[in-house]
Amino acid sequence: MIGRHRTVVNPVCNWPPPPVVTGASLIGIFHTFLTKGMRAMIHDQYTQLGSVFTINFFGLRVTFLIGPEVLGHFYQGLESQISLGDVLKFTVPMFGKEVIYGVDIATRNKQTRFYVDALKPSNLRSHVGPMLQEVEDYFSKWEQHGTVDLKGELAQLLMLISTRCLIGREVREKMLKEFYTLFHQLSDNGLCLSSILFPYAPTLANYRRDRAHAKLSEMLIKIVRSRKSSNQVERDMLQNLIDSKYRDNRSTTEAEVIGLILNLIFAGTHTSSAASAWTAVCLLSHERFTRAISDEQKQIIQKYGDHINYNALMEMETLQRCIKEALRVHPPTASTFRKVHKNFIVQTKEGDEYEIPRGHIIASPIEFNSNIPHIYKDPDVYDPDRFGPGREEDKVGGKYSYTAFSAGRHACIGEAYAYMQIKIIWSHLLRNFDLKLVSPYPKTDRSKLALEPKGKIMVRYKRLAA
Repeated sequence: MIGRHRTVVNPVCNWPPPPVVTGASLIGIFHTFLTKGMRAMIHDQYTQLGSVFTINFFGLRVTFLIGPEVLGHFYQGLESQISLGDVLKFTVPMFGKEVIYGVDIATRNKQTRFYVDALKPSNLRSHVGPMLQEVEDYFSKWEQHGTVDLKGELAQLLMLISTRCLIGREVREKMLKEFYTLFHQLSDNGLCLSSILFPYAPTLANYRRDRAHAKLSEMLIKIVRSRKSSNQVERDMLQNLIDSKYRDNRSTTEAEVIGLILNLIFAGTHTSSAASAWTAVCLLSHERFTRAISDEQKQIIQKYGDHINYNALMEMETLQRCIKEALRVHPPTASTFRKVHKNFIVQTKEGDEYEIPRGHIIASPIEFNSNIPHIYKDPDVYDPDRFGPGREEDKVGGKYSYTAFSAGRHACIGEAYAYMQIKIIWSHLLRNFDLKLVSPYPKTDRSKLALEPKGKIMVRYKRLAA
C-alpha cells in the first residue's frame, strides 16, 4: 500500500543519509524475517548499522528509528511534515467518506477533538458504573467452578461494554446480537487483503462490507433521530458525538456521527481485546503479581467498600503497572509507519546525525523499541516493578521509551478508557475467582490487526467464598 503511493525521493541532502541495506544483503534480511521474525531482523541491522538505518525494498526506502533518542520527530512532527499518507484510505468505505480518512486533515483534526473531549476524565467517570454493571452481570453467569477460554470470554465482555458505554442502551438492550453480527461482517470483510488493496473493486468481500455498513447506518440513524425528536439525552459516546459542534457552530451530521462511532468501536475493540488477553496470560503466568494485585484490592476495598468508583480505579497502581508491563512485552502492534514529506535530521545517542529525505517511509518498531536492554533491564522478563517508584525505567530511558499507546501528537486518545475497562475486569476477577492458566503460554498471532495471543487461553476458575 505504501509503495503504491510513494513519491520520488528527493536526493538533495545537506547531511549524510542513514546507512542503506540494499542488493544482495536483502536476501539475508528476508531470510531472517521469515525464519526468526521482524524483531530478530531489526536486531541484526541495529547491531551492524546503529539506531538509524534504511532498507531499500526495490525502490521503496524504509528508514527504521531505534530508541527514544531518534523518535522525537516521528511522534511530534506535523502532518505536513510526516503523515500516514494513503495507507488507511481502505477504511473510508467502512466508516464513510464524511469522517477521518475520508476528509481533509483540518476536518480530521476537528473530529479527533470530538473524541478527546468525550474521553476526558470528567466524562470517563460516568462510564464506571455501566462498566461495573456489565462486568458483574457477565461473571455472575459463571458456575462455581469450571474451565473457559478466557480470551473469548474477554472479547465478548468488551463488546458488551463497548455497546453499552459507546453506543448506549438502545443497542445494548434491544439490538445487541444484530449489531454484533453486522459489526463483525463490516470488520472482517473490510480487513481482508483484497479489500485493503482494492477497497472499491467489485468483490464479494467489498459487497458484504458495504451491506453491513448500510445496515449499521440504518440502525444507528434511527437511534440518533429518536433521541433528537424526543429530546432524549444519554450519557454515552454516541450522545457526545450528537452534541458535538465544529468551531463555526455547525453540528455534526448523521453520517458523521455514525462514521465516528463505528471508527471508535473498530479501533478500540481490536486493541482492547489484545491488551486484555495478554494481561491475562502475563498475570496468570506470574503468581507473585496476582498476589500483589489481590493485596492491593483488599486495601482498596477497605477504603472504598464494595463500591468501586473512578477514584478507586485511579489508586490501583499495582494493577496499572501489571497491565502496562503486559503491553510493553506484547504491544498491540509490532511497528507504526509514517511517510516523510519534508527532509528532517535525527541525532543518535552516539552523536551521529542523519538526514531523512522526503519520500522515505519511517518506521517506529514498537515491539523492538520496547525491549532495548539499555532502557529496560532484562527486557524479556515480565516485571511490572520496572515502572514502580525508584525505577521508572520508561521515564529514565527518555520521553519516547514507552510507546505501546503511541506518543506525542499521535498518542492514543483511548488509552485512559482502555486502562479503565481492563482494570475493572481484573479487579473483579481477582477479588472473586481463583484462576489457573491450564494452556501453554501462547505464541503471538501476527495475522491479526492487533497482535493477540494465538489460539485459546484456557483457564480453570473457582469462585472464592464470599
